Amino acid sequence: MPTFIEARFPTDISYGSAGGPVFNTQIVAVKSGAETRNVNWPSPVHKYNVAFGIRKQSDLEDVLKMHHVCQGRAIGFRYRDWLDYKSCDAGAAVTPVDQLIGMGNASATAFQLVKNYTFGGYQVSRKIKKPVSGTVKVALNDVEQLSGWSASTTTGIVTFTSPPGSGVSVKTGFEFDVPVRFDIDDLSFLLSKPQLGEGNIPLVEDVNENNA
Repeated sequence: MPTFIEARFPTDISYGSAGGPVFNTQIVAVKSGAETRNVNWPSPVHKYNVAFGIRKQSDLEDVLKMHHVCQGRAIGFRYRDWLDYKSCDAGAAVTPVDQLIGMGNASATAFQLVKNYTFGGYQVSRKIKKPVSGTVKVALNDVEQLSGWSASTTTGIVTFTSPPGSGVSVKTGFEFDVPVRFDIDDLSFLLSKPQLGEGNIPLVEDVNENNA
């Protein structure tokens, strides 16, 4: 079996699920009352509870089938985070100039998709490894390019047939999935729980797939 399956968790279940980014920060209070803050993870790990999205018996059966195929926590898959699944805001339309992913230097042909988050004059970038097929748009110096490039839906690498010129901005727009895996090996507690939309079926970001 593979370590990752390029198939998406049912979107009708994920739409009602709960979750988002989780950071790991250690805070130590000293005698003066001041705090020392240590950021243990440079990037968040996304976590979700999909039990909230289960509305009918067939939803539960679909999750059970996935859990069998994925051998519990062993194998990852794609997940749509409905709050954050586009290069733009979730309620906006994707454009080819949503995100700056690099500057041409007349030799580089490969550029990694990223999503940039900005607040208060500061910016952090999130690597995007799982763009959705058919959604990627590309622009050079803000002019959309309809050919001359390809985008991998498994790595998030945009590759040009000819390198963008020196100083040419490379921008993109896209939809994307989060690589995740089940974070529980045991689903037996669900079999005796008749209430739907309750309980805990945790998913966690597949960091191995993100770092591959």
